[in-house]
Amino acid sequence: MTPPFEMPDAAGQPGAPTLAEDLLLLLFQPDSGTIAGENTLFYVLAGAVLADLALAEHVTTAPAGRAVRVQSVEGSAPSDEILRSAWDHLSTKPRSVQAALAAIGPPLREPVLQRLIERGDIDRTDRKVLGLFRTTALRDGGTGRRARLLGEVRRVLVEGTEPQARVAALAALLWGSGTLPQFHPGIPWTSSVITRAKELERGNWGAGAAAEAVTRTVTATVVNSVVVAITLPPRS
Repeated sequence: MTPPFEMPDAAGQPGAPTLAEDLLLLLFQPDSGTIAGENTLFYVLAGAVLADLALAEHVTTAPAGRAVRVQSVEGSAPSDEILRSAWDHLSTKPRSVQAALAAIGPPLREPVLQRLIERGDIDRTDRKVLGLFRTTALRDGGTGRRARLLGEVRRVLVEGTEPQARVAALAALLWGSGTLPQFHPGIPWTSSVITRAKELERGNWGAGAAAEAVTRTVTATVVNSVVVAITLPPRS
């Protein structure tokens, strides 16, 4: 199956980055060329996709016993191909958030990374080790976008700035990924930062986030599901 890539706009330029792109760019560690939380990355990227859909009111949730189901809003398909693929999957029938994460997440890494490469945010080079084995190296692309995103998240978590809804979701997902300690000392791993991150996880974003209560609830449900998926051992 060909991975879905973002369609350019009428001027031939790529559209605005998705939340999954912003999150993967933050998780990329320029010093080592690695991506933090690689082992559970597909849950986190899927969470970002669902959160993006929630923020734009393309999906909604409903209780189903002890679980929460997520479903597409009819007639509200997103134009972005990665988001549209997830929306189409959810349009067939409502699914538990956990099931949606597991279904949507596995194929996301490569197309999301490819978008960052095409934007110039990350540079990928192929090289040979010992003249025999081909390997891939990732480097910072020098656009400065990762630093700007990190600065926005830092202002929310460290300085207590009331975030825009998108930044609140991004910070909550970063917390949900379990990788936040790796951003120390840029984002200090302190009790106040942990407390603030937990507030964002619960959807307590403050008035400045300017998002409807239902949107916050859906996003909080998604982030909580990511936390559960990452921290609980798989059932045999």
